[in-house]
Amino acid sequence: MVTSPFPAPPDGRMQVTTPTDTGDAIAEAVRAVERLRQSESRLARRRQNACGPSENARAAMRYILECTDEGESVTPTGIAQHLGVSTASVTGMLDRLHAGGLIAFTSNPTDRRSKFVVPFDRDIDLTDVDPLSTRIREFAGELSPTEAEHVAQFLERVREAVDQECA
Repeated sequence: MVTSPFPAPPDGRMQVTTPTDTGDAIAEAVRAVERLRQSESRLARRRQNACGPSENARAAMRYILECTDEGESVTPTGIAQHLGVSTASVTGMLDRLHAGGLIAFTSNPTDRRSKFVVPFDRDIDLTDVDPLSTRIREFAGELSPTEAEHVAQFLERVREAVDQECA
């Protein structure tokens, strides 16, 4: 008999599996991922209606901050390509991020028709952009390094499968 390496659920019950329960454990992992996907879908709909920047706006901010950290210039077209959306939708999103004080625009010195997108305040904490990340980081902090590595590998493979769907 093997005790689950993951923290006990809120009700305090520890999951215990035996070799014959492997199929059940796999099925539960699949169900858990499906519940997560449904929950994220509901969250995205709620955020569209009344909860700050959209998921695409948050993804754009993460991209802008990551590229800036790597010394790369970011353009609206680059953001559109990264997000897989039209430049028209990115323009409106960037206007809202600019109005909210999260980004600024600078001229492209080599192409006067182009502009760069830069974070307005480089010291911005990504948790200000997406407070849910703070809670997820807390949950991850409860895992051992080995558990965190296994979870990360599993979720990365799920992400790759999602990204490849209908691509």
